[in-house]
Amino acid sequence: SSERSLDEMLGEIIGLTVQVTDCDACLVYLIEKETGDIVLRASQVPHAADLGNLRMAMGEGITGWVVEHKAVVALASNAMSDNRFKRFPALVEDTHEAFLSVPLIAAGEMVGVINVHHREPHAHTPEEVGLVTFIGEQMGGAVTRGVLVTENARLLEETQEMKRQLETRKLVERAKGILQYKYKITEEEAYLRLRNESRRLRRPMRDLAEAIILSEDLSRKTEASLTGRDTDDE
Repeated sequence: SSERSLDEMLGEIIGLTVQVTDCDACLVYLIEKETGDIVLRASQVPHAADLGNLRMAMGEGITGWVVEHKAVVALASNAMSDNRFKRFPALVEDTHEAFLSVPLIAAGEMVGVINVHHREPHAHTPEEVGLVTFIGEQMGGAVTRGVLVTENARLLEETQEMKRQLETRKLVERAKGILQYKYKITEEEAYLRLRNESRRLRRPMRDLAEAIILSEDLSRKTEASLTGRDTDDE
């Protein structure tokens, strides 16, 4: 399961939860490692604009309370009247009557929360709460591994981008040196010439730098070849 994407894991949590509770809506929040915020990461009802953006602090709302206390909250009706409840206008689910909030746990640590909503009043049976709790305990580890896979992929992408930028910088520096020597200009003038030509041609500066370097290399090889031929003729 570590090879499956985080989105697939979260989708499976929602699917399993809907199956055992017959709920009208299910949302999964994950605790963001860097900030400690509790962030909406998946939902049964589409919330594309809110995924990754809707967040709350530890202890904020019922979801934050569940994270803080590592405990289940089950409200059979009129969930909004609970003094811990925090409503988000973007979430139609927050107008529903019944609300079940269950910890998502990995190796005994809180990693997120599963929220279950019913439009009409709904008494959560011990069996139902137990099944969602089981899902939270069993899937928490998989989610953690999915987060690590996602983070590793992001770090790899950032590292590759950094390498590309470094390589571009090296190429531009070399091209500037060639222009400085060829036209007897300063480093700043060489850079401005590259930049202006890049804008005029609407091509990346890296492409121009590579072309300058290639042209210089070919020129040197041609010159070396001609010099060798002249030596042979003598």
